[in-house]
Amino acid sequence: MSYNIFLLAFVLGIGGTFQYGLQISIINSPAEYIKSFIRETWLKRYGSPPSEEMITLMWSFVVSIYSIGGLLGSLLAGYLSVRFGRKKAMLFTNIPALLSATLMGLSRLCGSFEMIIAGRLFSGVCGGLALNIHIMYAGECAPRKLRGLIAITASTAIAVGKFVGFALGLREVLGVDALWPILMAANALPALIQLLTLPFFPDSPRYLLIDKKDKEGCMKAVKQLWGDGDHAAEIDDMMAEQEAIRGEKAKSVCDLFRDKAVRWQLITLFLVSSCMQLIGINVVYFYAYNVFIKAGIPSAQIHYVSLGVGITEILTTALCGFLIERAGRKALLWKSYTVMALALGLLTVTLSLQDSFSWVPYCSVALIFIFIMSFGIGPAGVLCSLPTEIFIQSYRPAAYVFNGATNWIQLFILGLLFPFIVEGLGSFCFIIFLTYCLSMAIFVFLVMPETKGKTMLQVMEEFNNLNYRGKKRQTALQQSNCSLMIVTRL
Repeated sequence: MSYNIFLLAFVLGIGGTFQYGLQISIINSPAEYIKSFIRETWLKRYGSPPSEEMITLMWSFVVSIYSIGGLLGSLLAGYLSVRFGRKKAMLFTNIPALLSATLMGLSRLCGSFEMIIAGRLFSGVCGGLALNIHIMYAGECAPRKLRGLIAITASTAIAVGKFVGFALGLREVLGVDALWPILMAANALPALIQLLTLPFFPDSPRYLLIDKKDKEGCMKAVKQLWGDGDHAAEIDDMMAEQEAIRGEKAKSVCDLFRDKAVRWQLITLFLVSSCMQLIGINVVYFYAYNVFIKAGIPSAQIHYVSLGVGITEILTTALCGFLIERAGRKALLWKSYTVMALALGLLTVTLSLQDSFSWVPYCSVALIFIFIMSFGIGPAGVLCSLPTEIFIQSYRPAAYVFNGATNWIQLFILGLLFPFIVEGLGSFCFIIFLTYCLSMAIFVFLVMPETKGKTMLQVMEEFNNLNYRGKKRQTALQQSNCSLMIVTRL
């Protein structure tokens, strides 16, 4: 196997999901500096200082508009990846990244906090595009035996992006008043790196063969990415999938809801992947600060503890890459969901007793790290490859659009409701996320088929057992088998 597939995964990561992780974490450090900038700019323009309510409103726009941009990017991802191909669509994601870096980097010089809001919108568009196109591109380029590992590099890139965002935000680096515009423009560097390196790699072999009918281009791409070995079986799998599609064009999101042939794929995608925000990882991060303070860690050192949390997430997603092709997707998912449910249940108890016993905060710290490790080994890594593996080529772009849009909408709604949930329920808000994790452990264990080492058509046959009953199911299976026989004869 050639190292080019791993180089491609790195190049996709640096300008792909890395950007999402970077923007999630980088906004925390300069918060007070940006609020002061908004206050000073308002005073210069209008001659009177703004109210605290207005400052809070402007800051809310800066933070929340990122989710709006992410939703717009997710909705565009399907069209761009089908119309221009995975490679050109991935290159396109760097344009909004560079626009956002320019706007935010020059905002102080121009005396305009509106440029920060516009820059955050463009960085959200970049994140929405990158999350979908990166994972789809990487999954389609990987051979069957490395499909899970290559897809998980997207999750590792997110974790690395978060870590880099935290690191750059330290006072010793760029986390000071004079340098926050440079900090906010840091996403320009990974965008430029990808723009310079990605053109040397081919487009997705599956896209070239199935969508563009370019067998010669597909063979050339396979040889460049996978090396000179015998890849006849992989090519046969792609041809079988092409025959099963029977020349159909890429489906829309509406087709996902109408077509019974992908009903359980859509249900699985929605429950297990699209509702990922209900796992509760953001709530755990929210409570982590108070837990660390109670455990005796000085507030000035909390930023360095956050770096430790980031390193933990990187290591666990990397570990998931080594486990996924051995243990399988299904086992990693239901076991990690179970551990997370137990951790959330115990965390609810320990947070309630936080002030009762001196040793309880240390238990809470341990539970937070157990939860983050389980999240990295399970959903954070495994779910990256899910849309690629359970949908055939014609439905895949629409599945990514649906998955991405649902995630961004949930992120936006949860961001609005989260303060009220915490205020009303306190640490008992974990029960909501505990219920979801436990439900998903049961669903994955009982319903979701294993996809490890299977072709796209074999996975489709597994879901046909759920999508069809009796005669219809037999007809669908016969059509799939017929497609396989035709390709074999060819």
